Amino acid sequence: MLNEVYQFCEEKMQGSVDHMLSDFRTLRTGKVTTKILDNIRVESYGSLVPLEQAASVLATDATTITISPWDKSMLSVIEKAIQKADIGVNPNNNGTDIKLFFPPMTVEQRQESAKKAKGMAEDAKVGVRNDRKKANDKIKVLEKDKLITQDESKGAQDKVQKITDKFTAKIDELLKNKEQELLTV
Repeated sequence: MLNEVYQFCEEKMQGSVDHMLSDFRTLRTGKVTTKILDNIRVESYGSLVPLEQAASVLATDATTITISPWDKSMLSVIEKAIQKADIGVNPNNNGTDIKLFFPPMTVEQRQESAKKAKGMAEDAKVGVRNDRKKANDKIKVLEKDKLITQDESKGAQDKVQKITDKFTAKIDELLKNKEQELLTV
């Protein structure tokens, strides 16, 4: 029973870390990456789809992304979606594809990205703390239902806290690495 609680706790907390890492990929660093476009959805045949399902998206060099739609009639739809996403650049439509030219990041932009990363890490920590609470609540129910003793409950809650500490440290380490990447010129 307790092993199931620990496993639940680990899986949920890993999910929070994975979500944070996914969010980190949307942040712009010194070298442009196509991940900055991951949250952009375009309307294609009546439904919203991720940009990469409607077009080929390539980082052609450190400051340029080229988007080549599968269907050329999608050019204006993709262009509008990029403008609406407000990623910091205007799309250049040449009639066959869209190019995004990213200027070198300023110190202020790097600091702003680092600030966003801190917010993402804090959100992940909140998720981990919520997962800890859910795990502890499950342990208390087991104790209340007399399936485990009070001592087992205390020990289990201590173990959940150790798991929480492990994931919090992991988040802090990942944030530190991301900040280093963002702030290094």
